[in-house]
Amino acid sequence: MTQFLHTQSDLAAALAQLVQADSRLIPVLEKAGEPALRRGEPGFPGLARIICGQQLSTASASAIWGRLQAAFDPFHPDTLRRARADRLGRLGLSAAKIKSIKAIAAAIARDELDLDHIGQSDADAAHAALIEMHGIGPWTADIYLLFCLGHADAWPAGDLALQESARIALGLKARPTTKELAAIGDAWRPWRGVAAHLLWGYYHVIKRREGIAVEARPKSATAQSAARKATEKAKRNGRTQRPGAVRTKP
Repeated sequence: MTQFLHTQSDLAAALAQLVQADSRLIPVLEKAGEPALRRGEPGFPGLARIICGQQLSTASASAIWGRLQAAFDPFHPDTLRRARADRLGRLGLSAAKIKSIKAIAAAIARDELDLDHIGQSDADAAHAALIEMHGIGPWTADIYLLFCLGHADAWPAGDLALQESARIALGLKARPTTKELAAIGDAWRPWRGVAAHLLWGYYHVIKRREGIAVEARPKSATAQSAARKATEKAKRNGRTQRPGAVRTKP
């Protein structure tokens, strides 16, 4: 049965089942505390917002999204499908993001992408359907399932913060690869998404203790790679920045 996290109580109950099934996570929960359930808008607007925010700081992503919402109200796929690319560009979207959002809007118009059906599918089927679309990679798909649909079993194994958190929490010798973290997550079905919420919370606690500023939202491997490159460039130019505080650009 597909499980969803609609309320904070749902998350609390799922966490209790998760740590009962895997006692290694009990000290993780004790240190991190119960994470707050964050939910975004489902459907096309929610998916577009995630794409809009890729490789950007939270502040920059929010500003661009605010301009898009103001320019296109209601935010409907048909409207975005017909919108001029230069207009979208002036609102702050990169060419790649414009292409992705338009491709998704067109797929919805052609009935090639049914987000309502995906919203009722199990995690693996929903993930597979989403990544068939241009502009939706594995990380974007799982972040949509987690934060827009509240899917309790979505598992973004390619997220670097989750990989690092799992390394510390489970006492691993090295940060697990995407494939390795996917295998680790299999033991947490049907609560992999709950484990993701917990490990992100744990990651933030650990990094705060190390004096490292981190974004409030998870980042894909691509975005974090861009952050590292930006840090290295800043150091070469004589400007040092704390890891995790780097603002990335598309």
